Amino acid sequence: MSLTMAPQSPEMEALRGRLLATTLNHVPFDGWSERALRNGAADAGVELEDALRAFPAGIRDVLDYFVADADQRMIEELERRDLASMRIRDRIAVAIRVRLEQNAAHREAIRQAIAQQILPTNGPRSMRSLYRTVDAMWYAAGDTATDFNFYTKRALLAGVYTSTLLYWLDDDSPDFEDSWAFLDRRIENVMGIEKAKARIKRFVSHAPKPLDRNPFRHRRV
Repeated sequence: MSLTMAPQSPEMEALRGRLLATTLNHVPFDGWSERALRNGAADAGVELEDALRAFPAGIRDVLDYFVADADQRMIEELERRDLASMRIRDRIAVAIRVRLEQNAAHREAIRQAIAQQILPTNGPRSMRSLYRTVDAMWYAAGDTATDFNFYTKRALLAGVYTSTLLYWLDDDSPDFEDSWAFLDRRIENVMGIEKAKARIKRFVSHAPKPLDRNPFRHRRV
């Protein structure tokens, strides 16, 4: 079931899944285009009219469904992992690895998706898509933040995830070993930032208030 599209009958969800699978076969050649959807529908033996009932916005809905399906499969896999026994940083690393490993067969489709999403007209849509992905990762990692940290965590993870994704797309090392080393370095960098922020907060909490910073302010001369 899509995380971004309203759930439908089991038959409609099955149709969406089938159309996604056949359309993905054409994306490396046609991009995320209406042509890819038409060809995918033909391969699935589905009339274009029925395909558009499944995806009313056409290929844009197919792309959203692709991302949402990847989010859902990632969550389901992470629920089978013993994340509770891991450090937070390791949970996040596992989440990103699972997300990328599950989609290794679709690297070209993902590359084409990025090319679509960086277009100015698709900016808000792509940002919402990225937010849902990193939010799903934090949810699976057990994050319960409800204050400002809720947003800062997701912003930081978005940076780690997107940079690792771009590195992974061109990684030809065995089993993506170089990508996982890159991911570890990125997480280490972020942890360093968080530690620095914590030190600054501790310093500020013990620092004089701005109006009291001059010890001679109230001294008479």
